[in-house]
Amino acid sequence: MKKIIALMLVVGALLNTQFATAQVKKATPKKVATPSKASKNAAPKRISTKRATTTKVVPTTKVDGSIKVKITTDSGVIVVKLSDSTPLHRDNFVKLVQQGFYDSLLFHRVIGEFMIQGGDPQSKNAPAGSMLGMGGGDMARIPAEFKPSLFHKKGALAAARDGNPERASSACQFYIVQGKKYSDQDLNMMELQSGRKFSPAERLAYKTIGGTPFLDQNYTVFGEVISGMEVIDKIAAVAKDGNNRPLGDVHMKMELLP
Repeated sequence: MKKIIALMLVVGALLNTQFATAQVKKATPKKVATPSKASKNAAPKRISTKRATTTKVVPTTKVDGSIKVKITTDSGVIVVKLSDSTPLHRDNFVKLVQQGFYDSLLFHRVIGEFMIQGGDPQSKNAPAGSMLGMGGGDMARIPAEFKPSLFHKKGALAAARDGNPERASSACQFYIVQGKKYSDQDLNMMELQSGRKFSPAERLAYKTIGGTPFLDQNYTVFGEVISGMEVIDKIAAVAKDGNNRPLGDVHMKMELLP
């Protein structure tokens, strides 16, 4: 299998680029990549799904209203709010949190001005320096739930995925966007490359708080951070190895908030 190059997993289709099976890189700091240089734009790490035989998922947990999840990390606490517009992703995430699935797992891939990714079941008690990001491939994918109102602004919670044509999500790996700010010129270039127009709300967010706009409508956003944005910045800035794994493990523990 090719070397892993997220959560927070095909942006190549958006920017007419090619990616390795399991890894893509972050956006360039100063200008939007052209189709011939799009390796500077990135999607969250793809995961191995060799054993995933179906993309059909029936939610096993029914929840109503705004669901909030507390993510306690070695760097601080993050609180996310799940979107009711993406019920398949919401219910699946709630189920895993209730099962304690994420407890003791790692944020195994972090890239400054891009995202922090976690949820690989193989990261629990993983030896230092070991390659991570391929776990969860034996779990059924979640069908894509793209919503125009849910986009990759800073703090967006989204699902990682592999290169499957349906753009269905990993059942467990996720990423939280840090991103960076973009100018109108940057966004105009992305519109020309993708053929997709940014809404006024998207433009305002990407210019003021930042994000990863090149991932929009290609990876399912299913929630957002409502507390602990500084923790994302802290995790994204840690020292890491050549595979973007933090040199010091960043563990997580999750719980539903009342």
